[in-house]
Amino acid sequence: MGIIQDAAGHPLAQLYFQQGIGAQIAIGVAGFVALSVFVNVIQQLLFRNPTDPPLVFHWFPFIGSTVIYGMDPPKFFRDNRAKYGDVFTFVLLGKKTTVAVGPAGNDFILNGKLKDVNAEDIYTVLTTPVFGRDVVYDCPNAKLMEQKKFMKIALTTEAFRSYVPIISHEVTSYFKRTAAFKGKSGIVDIPKKMAEITIFTASHALQGSRIRNKFDESLADLYHDLDMGFTSINFVLHWAPLPWNRKRDQAQRTIAKIYMDTIKERKALGDEDNELDIMKHLMTSVYKNGTPVPDHEIAHMMIALLMAGQHSSSSTSSWIMLRLAQNPKVVEDLYQEQINALGADLPPLQYEDLAKLPLNQAIVKETLRLHAPIHSIMRAVKQPMPVPGTKYVIPPTHVLLAAPGVSGSDPNYFPNPFEWDPYRWLPGSPNAPLIAARNEEEEEKIDYGYGIVSKGAASPYLPFGAGRHRCIGEQFANLQLQTIIVETVRMFKLSNVDGSDKIVGTDYASLFSRPLEPAEIRWERRD
Repeated sequence: MGIIQDAAGHPLAQLYFQQGIGAQIAIGVAGFVALSVFVNVIQQLLFRNPTDPPLVFHWFPFIGSTVIYGMDPPKFFRDNRAKYGDVFTFVLLGKKTTVAVGPAGNDFILNGKLKDVNAEDIYTVLTTPVFGRDVVYDCPNAKLMEQKKFMKIALTTEAFRSYVPIISHEVTSYFKRTAAFKGKSGIVDIPKKMAEITIFTASHALQGSRIRNKFDESLADLYHDLDMGFTSINFVLHWAPLPWNRKRDQAQRTIAKIYMDTIKERKALGDEDNELDIMKHLMTSVYKNGTPVPDHEIAHMMIALLMAGQHSSSSTSSWIMLRLAQNPKVVEDLYQEQINALGADLPPLQYEDLAKLPLNQAIVKETLRLHAPIHSIMRAVKQPMPVPGTKYVIPPTHVLLAAPGVSGSDPNYFPNPFEWDPYRWLPGSPNAPLIAARNEEEEEKIDYGYGIVSKGAASPYLPFGAGRHRCIGEQFANLQLQTIIVETVRMFKLSNVDGSDKIVGTDYASLFSRPLEPAEIRWERRD
């Protein structure tokens, strides 16, 4: 008697057996998932430590609130603040992450002491592959503070005076040579162009003509590849051979080689190299222990110096142009401000001229308020931390997360907070901030190891962070962005492509938010 077979010649008994095993596996997996969900929910409902902040409810362990947080972090913070208060915890990729928002939350986290909070433990998995070894978070905090001190030579008032003409020239020459701006009018995907402009202006101003002359438009693409190394998933998969990680690593090697080759060239020149810039300063700098700064650290610090400002300036300048296109009247007000303050002939821009253009300054300030480039600032907890004014104690198993953008869009501090209104920063505005203007001369000062800075973090407006890791490039970023606006407004009128007042959405794929692309605007050359 023969064995009964299916059409393909397989014994039916074997086929039924395989199907039975497959069904059993599927049932087993489904049962395990259901049990995990059940246990997770029971733990949330019945086993809560009274000193822990409220936990955002979630169905699945490990995943927690990762997906909904990643889709729109600011909305996630606002929604859960309304539900749980200023301090709450959520699960992010298996890690309990406690958020503290508002001015008090900003101060609690960003002014935390080294014995309590640590940035290196959080960020080194992201920054080391991007910047390179032995700099920023890939070294002890004391060494990082020394590196910041080395960098500050490029951030003096004297240096700023020399930067404005350089930035102005880079912007105007870019508009003149770039095909997208040929003719009397056109449509352009503005984020790509602003990424190039910010790279060229920052590299020339901060790092000198030798470096700038080695950069072309492809460098902006390399820095974009580096920026994508800061995706949230890389907190756990920074090592994985994923497409964006391969691009990140190739970009890092390419840019580091440019800097290393330049260092060798300058050393070979010896006394003939008389150009003073940040690279030359680093080449002659010595750590407190007497060790000269190694070449690879110079190269990696140069990447960090440019990269630290690139993601924020590129994003912010793009948002500025998109907001100006949304509001053509503001563009004309900016143009008239220049004529009234500087003269109808609009002479070459100088550093001192920027102080005469308050609306120009307000454009930057308002855009940073509404479009903060960094939505989440994280710290590892080193020991139990009581939250002032509450019963909560944050255990070392948690990560702390500050979100200064939440208070920047809080109606308790900014009337009509989601309205982009640069005039709110000028006298007499009905939307004026409901806070006293900060006077940095009166604020408490502290030296973390790289010079005296303002300690204050208890503010609703902190676009550049606060504490020991406050961005040291804050003043340069303001100067760079203000100069870019001045030169753009002198050359062009801007508007939305369809003539509406719509604005694009926000891309949160990286830790640094940016406009969703394509983000096109219309430009029209002035007579």
